[in-house]
Formats: sequence, structure tokens, C-alpha cells
Amino acid sequence: MNFLGFGPSSTIEVDFGGAERRTVTIKGDGGSAETLPLFSGVETLAGQVRVTPPPGKKLEHTGVKIELLGQIELMFDRGNFYDFINLVHNLDAPGELSAAKVYPFEFSRVEMQYESYNGVNARLRYLLRVTVARSYSSNLVKDFKFWVRNVSEAPQINNSIKMEVGIEDCLHIEFEYQKSKYHLKDIVVGKIFFLLVRIKIKHMEIEIRRRESTGSGPNTYNESDTIAKYEIMDGAPVRGESIPVRLMLTPYDLTPTYRNISNKFSVKYYLNLVLVDEEERRYFKQQEITLYRRDL
Repeated sequence: MNFLGFGPSSTIEVDFGGAERRTVTIKGDGGSAETLPLFSGVETLAGQVRVTPPPGKKLEHTGVKIELLGQIELMFDRGNFYDFINLVHNLDAPGELSAAKVYPFEFSRVEMQYESYNGVNARLRYLLRVTVARSYSSNLVKDFKFWVRNVSEAPQINNSIKMEVGIEDCLHIEFEYQKSKYHLKDIVVGKIFFLLVRIKIKHMEIEIRRRESTGSGPNTYNESDTIAKYEIMDGAPVRGESIPVRLMLTPYDLTPTYRNISNKFSVKYYLNLVLVDEEERRYFKQQEITLYRRDL
């Protein structure tokens, strides 16, 4: 990048820890993907910043600093970031660079309690921002994003889900899932029991739905999208029939359940049982489940 518009410019690079650093590939806007360094929630961020002036020139500056930022952006206020982490280390006093200079940095055991998230109406990101301040020209600023994931222990209490639903004198079913809390590589196992069937069911499917809530109180906005659809029955069931459910979560782009992240947004997941009759009428029952991350 040429900051002045003529010839080569200064460059800023960050090394997060070399080839040993874990990475993760994240889907971005428009289906694009980028590979980012991966950190856990309480971890030391250490590495090196390398600032290189243009070949054959000197870079005068009034200081070099690095910031660790944790930010939330909401789509209704796009472009404005709420900082929930903002830590600054000064790397260099005012002076000039005639050759590349490397600055070690370390943010010791920073508590990054929230996971990185890239949703429909909310984004949570972490980055290192390097600034080379200058008196007579615009500052040189470059951001380096990284991704954060947090591991949770398995819940001690994990009750099964058992419910009855139906339409009076037409349809009565009972469904059961073995548990209500799942890790992201888990399998949803259950059964559907048909106690009364007086309508012609064509097929039945189970959906994983994600609900993203932003704002609070009367200004809360909910956005739901279907993450997965899985057909569990094709054809008309009869009274007394039992249909098994077995849905693997691994293939889908799921996150843990997030509740009231920094008072800005929440993310919840639901299992949605859908029955479709021969006239394309849809009957459904939705049940919230809790998702957690068992490993990175």
C-alpha cells in the first residue's frame, strides 16, 4: 500500500508466534474465507511487530504503539464499534527508522471471555492495531485480526426433552430427545411417537434454527435463519408408529449458545420439528437447546 501515492511505502507486519500457532479458516462476507490465528479465552498474546521504511528512505515518527482491541459491531449501527477490551503498549519513543526494526510485544493472559462471532446482525472481533504516529503526514495504521474460541466443561445436569404436541382430533405426537445440551460435535438422538394420525402427512423433517437477538428491551431485534434441514420421514405414518431421530451436528457451521454478550447481543439455537401434509400445510414445534464448545 502506498500512503503518499508515489513509490513504495512503509510496511507493517505482525508475527503471532510462527508456524506453531494454531489457525482457523473463517467465512467472511460474500462467501469469502480467510485464515486467522486462533487463541483461547485466557492466553498470552506475544509476538513481534516489524516496521520497514521505504527502500533508501527514512521513516520519521513520533512513536510506535500496539493496541489489543475487542470490539462488537451491530448491523443497525454499522461502522461504529463498541470496545469491550482496549489495551495499549508503547513500542518505541519518537525517532526515525532508516532500516527495518523489530519490536517484541506481549499481552499477558488477557481475559477474552467472549468468542469471536460473525453473524447476520452482530459481529464480535479481536485485533491487534499497530500505529506509527507521524507529525507531518497521516499516521501509518494497520490491523491484524485473530480469532478467539473458548472451551466449556460438559454440564453436570443435562435433562432429556419430552413433549406432546398436536391438533385436536387430527394429530397427536410425542417427541423425545435424549438431552437438551450438546457440544458442537455431538449427535442429536431421539424418537417421534405418533399417538393419533387423522391427516395425511407427506414427510417430516428436523431443522436447526439460529436466533440472533440484538439490542435490549423494546428495541430488541430478532433475526432467525435455518442452519440445517434433515428429513427424518418420507411417507404417511400410522398410529403407534415410532420414528428414530439421529442428527449429527459436526457438518454444520454452529457456535456455542451466547447469552447477553456485553449487553449487546445473544445467539440461541432451536430444534424445529416440521410436518408437511399433502396439501403443503406445515405443522411445527420448536424447542430450544444449549450448545457448548468441548474443544478447540
